[in-house]
Amino acid sequence: MEQLDSRHIYRNPWIEVREDSIRRSDGSTGIYGVVRRADFALVVPLEGGRLHLVEQYRYPVRQRCWEFPAGTLPGHENGDPIELARRELREETGLRAGTLTYLGRLDAAPATLDQRGSVYLATDLTAGEPEREPEEQDMRAAWFERSEVETMIRDGVITDAHTVAAYTLLLLSERN
Repeated sequence: MEQLDSRHIYRNPWIEVREDSIRRSDGSTGIYGVVRRADFALVVPLEGGRLHLVEQYRYPVRQRCWEFPAGTLPGHENGDPIELARRELREETGLRAGTLTYLGRLDAAPATLDQRGSVYLATDLTAGEPEREPEEQDMRAAWFERSEVETMIRDGVITDAHTVAAYTLLLLSERN
């Protein structure tokens, strides 16, 4: 597919929407809508057999969601993913990781969104106070046994795709 033209439709501090004119491989033309977001880092905090999750209200789905700590840099900037992982872990949970191990990469929603994420396992954890952003003031954090997390995924309590995918990356890494 070849991009012929592109125009910005909408932009705010978190997302940008553009419409691209494209030429398909058969020569026909069309449009493609693309949502742009800065890349994210997601952290799987693991201590013993327990995992640390955060819960916050997610406006688009109108419910509170349990997730692994994750986030992006302000604006539309991309930075060092490991530093972003350290920052998000500290901000959302207060935890500091002695060791961050790369588990893999996720494409958030590749049919419409150009955002990619780096997933890290956080171990050798030290507790501290969270440094939450204003939008995160209602956030809660808690430790869960792995069996509880698996039950929460199976029962639809955890529905965040990134969290489910990150847990799968953790399981695959442990097979080696």
